[in-house]
Amino acid sequence: MDASIEAQPYRWPHNGGFSPETTALVIIDMQKDFCSVDGYLVHQGYDITPVQSIIPTLQGLLTAFRSHGFPIYHTREGHRPNLSTLSSRELLRSKNNPSGLGIGDVGPLGRLLVRGEPGHDIIPELYPIDGENVIDKPGRSAFQHTEFKLMLNIKGIKNLVLCGVTTDVCVHSTMREANDNGFDCLLVENATAASEQHLHDGAVASVKAEGGIFGAVTTVDKIMLALGVGEIPSRSQNGHAR
Repeated sequence: MDASIEAQPYRWPHNGGFSPETTALVIIDMQKDFCSVDGYLVHQGYDITPVQSIIPTLQGLLTAFRSHGFPIYHTREGHRPNLSTLSSRELLRSKNNPSGLGIGDVGPLGRLLVRGEPGHDIIPELYPIDGENVIDKPGRSAFQHTEFKLMLNIKGIKNLVLCGVTTDVCVHSTMREANDNGFDCLLVENATAASEQHLHDGAVASVKAEGGIFGAVTTVDKIMLALGVGEIPSRSQNGHAR
């Protein structure tokens, strides 16, 4: 396994410490509410085709990191059933869409973005296995109002490989806060997606600005090369997210 990954605008991590002892894979918010045609994101009025399209790529990436013994963290955005973690502004914002439905309202997968509901859970294709931690967060960043930083510090993790959805919101918020907390971050641009392509493109470009102000950017094939895999491992597909 190579000690670093080809990335832009610098080889990552900057100190060459790409190993399971210092590096973790973070898969952000691959939940049914964001990946299913019956979920929250569709009720916001967005096409989820870009989100669904990265699922096979993420499966291959997850398989490779598991096989090499890397720590893996999954995140889920959602609120307590009594909505005590939901501000009035966020409630108003979430309903400001053509459907009029927002956080806490009932949809086909239960109450939207509420913990314990079917829509809140991670899709079967990427479901955590024993030993993989799930970070439940009430907002965008995985570091806000969670134990994520503590968990990383205890394991001695310094470098984070970030993927999932959406590039411009939860992925970017987590990356920015990780950067401020001293983590070297790598955004996997073809294993992330946004509700609109221009939002994805802008988020990716901003990471690389100023010499890599928030970290570096790479693609799955470059990670596989560093792992010595050569290509995304084959894995049976379950079709579209449910």
